Amino acid sequence: MPQLSIHAPFGALTFSEDDGAIVAVDWGWGRDQEETALLVQAREQMHEYLDGERLAFDLPTRPAGSAYQQRVWATLLLIPRGQTWTYAAIANKAGGSPRSVAQASRGNPIPIVIPCHRAVAARGLGGYAEGQGLDTKRYLLQLEARPA
Repeated sequence: MPQLSIHAPFGALTFSEDDGAIVAVDWGWGRDQEETALLVQAREQMHEYLDGERLAFDLPTRPAGSAYQQRVWATLLLIPRGQTWTYAAIANKAGGSPRSVAQASRGNPIPIVIPCHRAVAARGLGGYAEGQGLDTKRYLLQLEARPA
């Protein structure tokens, strides 16, 4: 599976591609690096996003997950840059409960591109399993709060 890594302000990110789609964004540097056209595009779009120049990603994705997780992840894609929705609001659109939405968000294999960091608890940020945890979530939300 081709992978390509980048340096980000909150640590290294590695994109993985399978059959013409991004299937994962993982924290850390991937062992094997391969520049496919899609992975180069993903790298460029992530740099534009981190520079505040890109509002949304335009990449083919194929996250592996249950039908419910797929609904939650599709709903996360509806949250505009610079905004947050509560787990309850997402549950109202995708079904389930705020807790099940939080669990599905935690299982998101393509973080940032599928913006699980925009999902928050009713009384605060909630959690974030990626990167440096809540510090990474705060960084991403602050980045998106700036005008593009």
